[in-house]
Amino acid sequence: MESLSRHFVIGLFAILVSACTAAAHAASPYRVVGYATDWTTQQAAALENIDALIFAFAKVEGNDVALPGDAPERLAKLVALKRAKPALQVVIAVGGWGAGGFSEAAATAQGREAFARSAAQLVKAHGADGIDVDWEYPGRSDAGIAASAADRANFTALLKALRAALDASAGEERHYTLSIAAAEGSFAEGIDIAAVEPYLDWFNLMTYDFVNSTTPTTGHHAGVYPSSLAPSGARSVDGAVREYLAAGVPSRKLLIGAAFYGREFGEVTPSHDGLYQRYERYVTEHSWPEIKRDYLGRNGFVQHHDAKAQASWSWNARTRSFVTYDDPASIAAKAAYVKAHGLGGIMYWEQRHDPEGELVEAVRSGLR
Repeated sequence: MESLSRHFVIGLFAILVSACTAAAHAASPYRVVGYATDWTTQQAAALENIDALIFAFAKVEGNDVALPGDAPERLAKLVALKRAKPALQVVIAVGGWGAGGFSEAAATAQGREAFARSAAQLVKAHGADGIDVDWEYPGRSDAGIAASAADRANFTALLKALRAALDASAGEERHYTLSIAAAEGSFAEGIDIAAVEPYLDWFNLMTYDFVNSTTPTTGHHAGVYPSSLAPSGARSVDGAVREYLAAGVPSRKLLIGAAFYGREFGEVTPSHDGLYQRYERYVTEHSWPEIKRDYLGRNGFVQHHDAKAQASWSWNARTRSFVTYDDPASIAAKAAYVKAHGLGGIMYWEQRHDPEGELVEAVRSGLR
């Protein structure tokens, strides 16, 4: 009997701890939102730390929003998670880098209506909770997609039509969310930020890829602030947030981005341990498990942290290789920034790059 009582107390304590953890998450004013192309049982531990998953990606086909290939099956895995966590939101992202069709669909009232109607139908048919528009980017053809000077006004009109269609489909009993993936600086010139804000529940600021295969030097690809070594006008989380706040976006609608992957550069000029130096070759991207396994104090790499930029990198002096990434330390700095500026939370790309949920836990822990 004494053993049974002890087991009962232990079990009750575990239930109370679990309930308190869930209550703390529910009461948190900050959101953790992750993009996900798929879901595996290996990722189950991360679920308790996530408020919303954004499925990547639906595409624009003609003027309609549709799920290509095996996307319906992958989306269904995310929606099924709501059985284990009813409060979880599952949002369908449309687009992504290199995904076209937006400029053409948004160019006419008929095209916008078809886009909006089909997107709302898709949400309802698959038991999802909203739409995230990932047009990268209005007015720009960098990704090999069609672009027009009219995209700026048409983007606003498209979101207005989409907001109306989602509201009509949801009825009075619920609310379907509408968000966008957005960047800053020249990437935001094709958006009338103040005009689109009323239609959106939040902005996913893609505060990563600040350096990549197209930039002339290495650097922090997801730094909170500019490094002291960065050139004038260098991109940063702080710069992006300030631009959107100045445009009139309420701080709570801004979610800053964390990168669950890093970028490697080769044959780098060795000054300053490779930081903001010229390179001969862009190598590739690495997921967080790869970074931990091969680049954190391993294989000749030495880890560094830039206190001013609040960003980490690894440098191999022998091979002249440079890797930039987010890690638990830089994510903690982003969480502190969110709380200091009253932002809405943190979003990240993407779930498969953090299969054990270590970085998701760092996000949630930092936002507590």
